[in-house]
Order: sequence, then structure tokens, then C-alpha cells
Amino acid sequence: MPSNYRGVFPIAPTPFTESGDLDLDGQRRVLDCMVDQGVDGICILANYSEQFLLTDCERDTLLDVCVSQVAGRVPMIVTCSHFSTQIAIERAKAAAAAGAKMLMLMPPYHGATLRAGDAGMIEHFERIAAAVPIPIMVQDAPLSGVTLSVPFLVQLAKKVPQISYFKIEVPNSAGKLRSLIEAGGGAIAGPFDGEESITLMADLDAGATGTMPSALLPDLIKGVVTHYQAGRREDAVAHYARILPLINFENRQCGLRATKTVMMEGSVIKSDFVRHPLEPMHPATRQGLLELAREVQPLALRWGK
Repeated sequence: MPSNYRGVFPIAPTPFTESGDLDLDGQRRVLDCMVDQGVDGICILANYSEQFLLTDCERDTLLDVCVSQVAGRVPMIVTCSHFSTQIAIERAKAAAAAGAKMLMLMPPYHGATLRAGDAGMIEHFERIAAAVPIPIMVQDAPLSGVTLSVPFLVQLAKKVPQISYFKIEVPNSAGKLRSLIEAGGGAIAGPFDGEESITLMADLDAGATGTMPSALLPDLIKGVVTHYQAGRREDAVAHYARILPLINFENRQCGLRATKTVMMEGSVIKSDFVRHPLEPMHPATRQGLLELAREVQPLALRWGK
């Protein structure tokens, strides 16, 4: 099983037209911009891609468009989460057939209270792994409401060898990453963080080998990771300090809307529309975001101009 996926694997946004339809030309431009950002890989159909606002048909269309547009320039991770094991398997098979190099899955959940137990979760992942022989990344995020303990994650990694990548984006992520690496040893090939890389330095110190931010500034985040992995921690800290105000503003004030707003300003896409019941960004928030972006000049702000 490959164990060399590391670095910066941002989430691709899903652009829409002002009427709320998929903007497939814009999607292709988003992906070309992300490749030009120097990313190490791209994740599609994730929560930051507004996957929970897409129809099954739209998912299929985006899968084909995204994988064909990237055309092997960087590895692709496809999110296939679903409460139904059978539907998750179908999504996983489609992703692998299209050319995905890895799957990302949250534990099965639905709403605030419908959960699978530990045995059910293990069987869920076992069945998906048996159906599709490519690496699987488990997304450990508060959104699911499922508590994934370190002992459980280690058990999962050892029981299902395809599961060797973990995206940890819960409170005290650095502590959890450190414990996971110590307890899991060689079964943990790819400890990643998320949350727009807002805890990146602490997570790198804890042993993270990759990060999954948004597509707003992965070119600048990559500088932090590159310095750190080359042993230049002081340079990494200085680089991170410069971009942290923008990351913080994105994470705390904007959420998934930030990338599309910056990409629209940079003429990557024509609209930063988000589907209802999500609401457009407040003009004052938009002004604050773009002010911080202009200070550090991520490629997304300049790519289409």
C-alpha cells in the first residue's frame, strides 16, 4: 500500500453560477489554479466542496470533470462518505474507476443521534476496503458528532491495512496526532490535519506529515510545510506567522465561502455563490477577508488576472 502521500492536499471548492447551477468551466479553472498553486494533491467532494448540497447526479458529473481535468498531474482524493455502507461502496467504486488514488470517509452518522457502534464502524470500513483496493483516509471531524478514540483508530488501522491515513481536525488535534502516531507506529502512514491549517505548526511538531486546507492559500501554506520538512523550523514559524491572520479569519469568520470569494476576486471563477440555506458572506466580512488576502497575495487572488 502506497505510503508516500504527504504535503499539502487542499479541498477543491465547487463553483456555481449565480442561478445556483454547477459552473463546470469554473470548476476546471479552479483545478488548474490549484495545480499551479503547487499542491501535492487535491481532494474533491468534501464538506468544503459543499458535498451535502449536491445531488447524486451532480456528484457523478463533478467526479468525471475533476479527475479528467487534473489528468494525473497530482493525485486525487475523493470523499465518499455516506451513512449507508452500500452507497459508500458504490461511491468508492466510482471514484476508483475514475482514477482516484485515495478515498476519504467520515464514520457513518446521520443527524445528531444516529450512529454506528464501534463494531459497525469497523465493518463499514472493512466492506469498503474489500470492494476498492486503494488507500483510505479516515476524517475525524466534529461535524460527524462521532468520537473516534485513539485506541479505536489504531485498531481500525491494524484491522484494515488500507486505512493508514487520518485527517485529524478535532480540538487538541496536536495531542491526538501525537498519541495516534505513538500508539499506531508503522500502521499510521499519513497523519494529516485539517481545519484550514489553523493548527498547522503545533500539528507538524506533533508529527503530522500532511495538511488539508482549503484552496485559498495552499501555495503559501506549502512554504511552511516545505521549510519544516527540510528541518528549517524557524523559517517555517516565520512563514506561518505571516499568513496566520488570513487563515484565522477564514476559519473563524468565513468558512467554506472564503475560497470562492478570493477566487472570484482573482478571476478564477465568476461567482462566489453558495447554495441555500448557506448565506452569502456579509460585505464587511468580505472586505476584511480581501484586505488580509491582499497583504499576502495568494495565487488564487491573482491567477486569472
